[in-house]
Amino acid sequence: MSLTPDDIKKIAHLSRLNMTDEDIAFYTPQLSNILHFVEQMSSVDTSHIEPLANPLDLSQRERPDAVTEPDQREAFQAIAPKVEAGLYLVPKVIEGE
Repeated sequence: MSLTPDDIKKIAHLSRLNMTDEDIAFYTPQLSNILHFVEQMSSVDTSHIEPLANPLDLSQRERPDAVTEPDQREAFQAIAPKVEAGLYLVPKVIEGE
């Protein structure tokens, strides 16, 4: 798939990019080459390739699901500016109309 300068102008408009005619002339062949490369990659037969979650043959290390830190909620809430019913109160940052 080859892109035309008009295609690049449309893409630039949709992307809200301000491109000069010089930029469009510069990027048209480059973006067309990228699309040609993607077409080449799409034509490769990968039906015999098994999908991978990780390119390395590793498994995740498992750790015990155990509490490793003491509960410091009361200590942290004691130094908080405002707390109510165990919740931190913060200033309103979004103003209504």
